Amino acid sequence: MFGCQQVLIKTDKETQAILEYLCSESAKLSNCGIYYSRQLYFKIGRIPNRAELHKVLGTENQNLHYQAFYSDTAQQILAGVAESFKSFLGLLRGVKKGTVTQRPKLPGYRQGGMALVTFTGRSVKLKEGMLRFPLGSKVKAWFGLDSFYLPIPSNLDFKSIREYRILPRNGCFYLELVYKTGDIQADIDHAKCLSIDHGMNNWLTCVSNVGTSFIVDGKHLKSINQGYNKRVAFLMEGKANGYWSKRLASLTEKRNRQMRDAINKAARKVIQHCLQNRIGTVVFGWNKGQKDSANMGSKTNQKFVQIPTGRLKGRIAQLCEQYGIKFVETEESYSSKASFVDNDSLPTFGAKPEGWQASGKRVKRGLYKTAQGWLINADCNGAANIGKKVVMMLGLDLSGISRGDLSAPLRLKLWS
Repeated sequence: MFGCQQVLIKTDKETQAILEYLCSESAKLSNCGIYYSRQLYFKIGRIPNRAELHKVLGTENQNLHYQAFYSDTAQQILAGVAESFKSFLGLLRGVKKGTVTQRPKLPGYRQGGMALVTFTGRSVKLKEGMLRFPLGSKVKAWFGLDSFYLPIPSNLDFKSIREYRILPRNGCFYLELVYKTGDIQADIDHAKCLSIDHGMNNWLTCVSNVGTSFIVDGKHLKSINQGYNKRVAFLMEGKANGYWSKRLASLTEKRNRQMRDAINKAARKVIQHCLQNRIGTVVFGWNKGQKDSANMGSKTNQKFVQIPTGRLKGRIAQLCEQYGIKFVETEESYSSKASFVDNDSLPTFGAKPEGWQASGKRVKRGLYKTAQGWLINADCNGAANIGKKVVMMLGLDLSGISRGDLSAPLRLKLWS
């Protein structure tokens, strides 16, 4: 299993210039690979693989953008081009089979700017506590440089690192390190499960069958996103479409960092709760297409779509795999309408039986009233119903979920 860590690169002017040059050359080399692949596809209907791109641009034609890089690095850039065209053909086959609904577009050219640069683990050396990144033969001939150096993060073992990526983003550069990790043998029980319902003010609402419930608060995150949108709207007022500035890039990068931090913190809170309570199964409610098909009004859409819940779901799944926790994703139709306490049936979307009606109802925001007149947390009710969706498939026992768990969940702040 592999992990990933991003580090902001704090550079001097010389290193900044080198990184800008490499990332801009990466974009140009990608466009060369895209041009050759598109022409080959238009003329004979096939696409080149990474070995063919390496041969055409590197060995045969001595492409100057190719020679700006160490050979391994140039091959990694062209491998990304080959993978994008391979994915395009795969989606076309999916359209013919009916498994893909939208017809894909042929990969297009990068419109200037900078692109990702990837160094393999075997090409980077450790010298006097610094990572040495090699450069291409032409760079040495033109500029008298054969390498550049960056510090290695103190929490990583150099021998475990498999890949190094230079990421250009909003005027900043990040070093992304992909490293090998071992699976952690945690003391867990797969019969104990945690059901998760996601939202906005309550970003994650979690209910378990071991008598615990908690909410990962999303109000602060929503406030950060709202403040960012207001500031961007103010700075772009009266400007032409496509307007961008250093101030906008700085604001965007700050907001993105806060979102990434929130994702990691929220995922850790979920996993720590599972480990503390020996929970071995996590059930996440998720409807496919709910982000790109949201229709809740422009203001609510902006809040809902821009909060990175999909990335949070992926991070939780990644951590679950690392600790041996079973991660299950299920659709969540009618989970907020049906009453868990009254044992309502849970139909799937488009298959609701005629005459189906929930026993309880949501009386106001955040409050659900059962058939017996009990008032419980509406999101906790939804989370419990998400677990109920897979109870037969996984053989789970949800009798441990009590009225108290659904009424008074613990609220966890992201930045507390």
